[in-house]
Amino acid sequence: MTTPPTDSPPSPAPDLIDQLLADWRRERPDLDASAMAVAGRVLHLGRLLEAQADECLKALELSYTELDLLATLRRSGAPYRLSPTDLRRSVLLTSGAMTACLNRLQRRGLLRREADPRDGRSLFAVLTAKGVKLAERAIALRFEQARLAVAGLDAGERATLAGLLRKLGQGMAAD
Repeated sequence: MTTPPTDSPPSPAPDLIDQLLADWRRERPDLDASAMAVAGRVLHLGRLLEAQADECLKALELSYTELDLLATLRRSGAPYRLSPTDLRRSVLLTSGAMTACLNRLQRRGLLRREADPRDGRSLFAVLTAKGVKLAERAIALRFEQARLAVAGLDAGERATLAGLLRKLGQGMAAD
């Protein structure tokens, strides 16, 4: 007896999170661990994506964090200059970590600091020509790495997942 064909794609194979959930169902059946099916995967995927990003940027001697700062300055548009406050709004770094990263990039000649004409105590971060050139190369590599990371999803699945992740993030930010 043959099974009639279905229109639905096959289910993905069990993953690490499935095993963790099974372990918790066995060890603590009194807990509802279902939210970890999402939260655990998001955390796990975040780590994988960041490791892949670091790996693809290694040839340019950049870390993902350094690219995050360079890319933020680059996408701000000419003259590629932002205040520390504006930078902090766009990157996921503490103030101290951002300062250390800016110092590393400045030592490499990828950015410079300019005094804020309205507040001499504050310094803008500005991409240098060398920084713009490296940012352009790194961004192209990073976008290709991201494309490959989601290549297993079709355009509709990517759009659906992006929308769901946006909704999840907005819901968490509202809390």
